[in-house]
Parts: sequence; structure tokens; C-alpha cells
Amino acid sequence: MAPIAVGDVVPDGTISFFDENDQLQTASVHSLAAGKKVILFGVPGAFTPTCSMKHVSGFIEKAEELKSNDVDDIICFSVNDPFVMKAWGKIYAENKHVKFVADGSGEYMNLLGLELDLKDKGLGVRSLVST
Repeated sequence: MAPIAVGDVVPDGTISFFDENDQLQTASVHSLAAGKKVILFGVPGAFTPTCSMKHVSGFIEKAEELKSNDVDDIICFSVNDPFVMKAWGKIYAENKHVKFVADGSGEYMNLLGLELDLKDKGLGVRSLVST
């Protein structure tokens, strides 16, 4: 897939996450973004140093500014299970706007053409950083 640009319609796919009532949910990306201005970004792995300290923290730091520019939702994807993504999201006490969602099998990253094969390093297939 060619690089994703602002305003592009991305393929639909299924992701999992815990809602505000701590219930496991599965939803389509299109249903989560319907009628909204949404930032989707993917990272290679939860709890990894670079993803934690640079990628995610940058979006958390800029979230208020992004929201003031009419962004409705900021969604972080990773090829991890929803339990890992929930735990990872909880380490950011200051986070009020970034949602952590799981692409457990990497199927959505594959649809986007953003999979990163790290099997030779023992890490499986991950997401390329896509901001």
C-alpha cells in the first residue's frame, strides 16, 4: 500500500480494546472513525523503550493541541493483545486522550501494508511506525 496521507480512506479492519467500563470490545476501524476526524498511529510494540518514550509520549504531550484542531480521537495500534494494550495505556497517568487498541494477529497492519517482519529477531510480525 502507498503511504497513508491525511484524508485518505483506510481499509476497514477489526481491532480489540477495553472500553471505559473495562469491557473487552471488538470493533471495525470504520465504525470507530465514522463521522470523526481521527489520528491513527501504529507502533512496533507495547512497553518497548522507543515506542514508550518517544512515539506514544509524543502523542500524549500533543493531545490537547491536536484536540483543539478538531481531532476527535487519537488511536494507538500495536500488534499485541488487548490485555497488553490496556496495561500499557495505564502507565501514562497523564493520558486523557490517546486510546490504546490491539491488532492481536497483525491482520489490520497487513491490510494497511505496514507490517514489519522481525521474526529473525524473535519478535514476530509487528507494525511499522506509522504516524
